[in-house]
Amino acid sequence: MTTVSVSLRQQADHRFEIRFGDNIPCLIADEPAPLGKWEGPSPAQLLCAAVGNCLSDPLLFALRKFKQAPEPLRCEVQAEVGRNLEGRLRILGMHATIILGVAASALEHLDRSLAQFEEFCTVTQSVREAVRMRVTVVDSDGQTLHDQT
Repeated sequence: MTTVSVSLRQQADHRFEIRFGDNIPCLIADEPAPLGKWEGPSPAQLLCAAVGNCLSDPLLFALRKFKQAPEPLRCEVQAEVGRNLEGRLRILGMHATIILGVAASALEHLDRSLAQFEEFCTVTQSVREAVRMRVTVVDSDGQTLHDQT
């Protein structure tokens, strides 16, 4: 088992400096008004970034394992923020869309890569246990190749 840790230090109001460790640049996170001044990504945006990055990495790895070049990949993640039964704001659902940089026809073994890449995403699979999650992969022509809920 390994441990991942970050350190947060309040700078002002709801703005925090986030430290990730030696030689990794710090990040400023902040809440939107009226709580904060929107001087950095919000916690919900950071969660979206973590999910998108975690999904993109294993898909890229799986395709490169077959010596394929899907670059440049893009990933767009939307989080549905709403109130739960107790009236508290929560992430109710997320939808990640990965856009390949090439047409599907240019990639070999794409079906094998698409069938298994999500299983290797630590963050997304962990979040999926608590939040409704949809993952879509499209190619550069807009063809839907994978749509998993």
